[in-house]
Amino acid sequence: MKIDGNRAHDRAIELVLSYYAAFNRGDWDGMLALLADDVIHDLNQGPRETGKPAFAAFLQRMARCYREQLHDVVVLASEDGTRAAAEYLVHGQYLQADAGLPDARGQAYVLPGGAFFDLRDGRIARVSNYYNLEDWLAQVR
Repeated sequence: MKIDGNRAHDRAIELVLSYYAAFNRGDWDGMLALLADDVIHDLNQGPRETGKPAFAAFLQRMARCYREQLHDVVVLASEDGTRAAAEYLVHGQYLQADAGLPDARGQAYVLPGGAFFDLRDGRIARVSNYYNLEDWLAQVR
């Protein structure tokens, strides 16, 4: 299959890959630029947050507490380009204790994760993140 950016499916995959490329660069402004203003963010085993300001606060917390890179990113998208899913492997380091979680001592971890996306008007309208919290806790304890 030739991916030339002319199909909705191709554009959806490109959007999600751009989101993760910005994440790996630590380019929070670049990530925020790819989000709809009313983006819904479903945190793994946490609350639903809405809007770019809430997402920006999440990114600030992530940058303070974790150093992560996503490897082996695979993205699938619906034919109409309105839904996508990603699977990846998180290579991280726990830098500073996050609220309600164990103390941080620079522990390294490797953790499979995934996300589901709703896409609208060339932007990410929802991202729902999933990983095995018990696996992460076992690695950082």
